[in-house]
Amino acid sequence: MKFCKLRHALSKEDRLRRSYYQVLRDDLDQFVLDYSLVGSYNNFLKLRTPYPFVELRELKPRARIPSVEFEAQNSFLIIFCEDYIDKIHKKYIRFFDVNKTTKTNLLGLKDFPDLENYNRNIKCFESDGFFSLLKNLLPVDYAILIQPNQRLKPQYALTHFHVRVDWPIADASEDLAKFLRYISKDLYEKGDCYAENMQKKLFEYYGIPVLAGGRRTAAIVAAQYFRQLDSITTVYVASSESRSLLRLDEKGVSKSVLVKLVVDQVKELSQQIGIPQSTFTNNYVVARQGKFYICIFNVWYDYTSHALPSEGGRLRELNPDNNWLTVAEEHILPKPSVSKYAPIPCKMVYT
Repeated sequence: MKFCKLRHALSKEDRLRRSYYQVLRDDLDQFVLDYSLVGSYNNFLKLRTPYPFVELRELKPRARIPSVEFEAQNSFLIIFCEDYIDKIHKKYIRFFDVNKTTKTNLLGLKDFPDLENYNRNIKCFESDGFFSLLKNLLPVDYAILIQPNQRLKPQYALTHFHVRVDWPIADASEDLAKFLRYISKDLYEKGDCYAENMQKKLFEYYGIPVLAGGRRTAAIVAAQYFRQLDSITTVYVASSESRSLLRLDEKGVSKSVLVKLVVDQVKELSQQIGIPQSTFTNNYVVARQGKFYICIFNVWYDYTSHALPSEGGRLRELNPDNNWLTVAEEHILPKPSVSKYAPIPCKMVYT
């Protein structure tokens, strides 16, 4: 399901920009995987506390996730935009001069490290210190905004921090319902119960429970809001409750978690791609825990026919019992620092 313009429909200049954006996004993927999953695991080790591994049933569509927050789990929200956000969107995406990444604004943050050596070039994606700046700002509440630097297009930069997403859930649900043709004009045109069910389906559409915490709710609202635009937006959200990394982009929904593998699984995966077990361990195992090998497991979801636009654009009735997501692809990912090896297909969710 595509909301943005496809690459072949872009000008040559915009095709080059999209390619550049996707290359940078690959680097950002590796950083957020390391920070949200491996970094969190190390936090628990430092506290000598057992890591709360996600049960595989929690990765099934419509699964209920235990509402327990773990302080050692790294949490954040990142919005990475292909195109510069026009000022008309400031009504709902709150990025202003007061939360730009300037030295003056950063002075207002508690315990921001090494502020004396801060320079404005560090916020540019290509700079050596970009990921250090990003890591220092991720604990700040609300979202981090990465977009083209308006003055230096197409150079990307971390332009704002503490970005609030203030688009109402009802408006996001209405926008999705009209696109999927469950309503024609207004969310409440078929009654309060119908509208409430549609709002619940918004959460299911993005792979999170209805009672999800603030960051995840802000993430799905932001993802839906930016689908009004022609350009790509990628939203990353890590939650202290879900212990996962959720990525929302033009392809749909993806989740990554840490899993424990036994030696037989490691041997099977090594044989599957034709490498020695030691090579697998060096490139796919992020930690060892007794007899277990800790790896990163990633799931991509597909939309069912109920979550795709209706045939011929006809209006249809919402049935809350219909599933909107299905598991499409499952992989064991290489360590974030590894570039030579590819993800390994590995079915685990329903095994």
